[in-house]
Amino acid sequence: MMKYLYSLLFVLVLISGCGKEENYVPDVVVNYNVTLTQFSLQAKNGILLVPNQGVAGLMIVRLPSGGFAAFDRCSTVNPEKKCAIVPDDGGITATDPCSGAKFLLLDGTPQKAPAEKNLKVYNISLQGNTLLNVTN
Repeated sequence: MMKYLYSLLFVLVLISGCGKEENYVPDVVVNYNVTLTQFSLQAKNGILLVPNQGVAGLMIVRLPSGGFAAFDRCSTVNPEKKCAIVPDDGGITATDPCSGAKFLLLDGTPQKAPAEKNLKVYNISLQGNTLLNVTN
């Protein structure tokens, strides 16, 4: 009987471990506001880096279409290291300084190995034509 219980427990442990996604950027509460004036004054090449938000900071990007996108700076390559991506000079891509991976800042998609997963995207909305609100 004990052998049967141990076998059953072993199978349950194996099954519960399957399907769990590894190497993901953890979910943390994000609710950050910045005025368009502050964004314009503080952003470099249309990109505002915000420390102490999200997992490794936020990156708010003004898109060529005139809209905005918001990403967590935590690279999706070995996210447990919380390596913050850095915008490249052109403002179109960002690089993970720990792995060399590159991401497209229009939508967060991986552009250079070893990146395989998109950057974590946050919701961004314009409140009353003056305030950007980043949430998840």
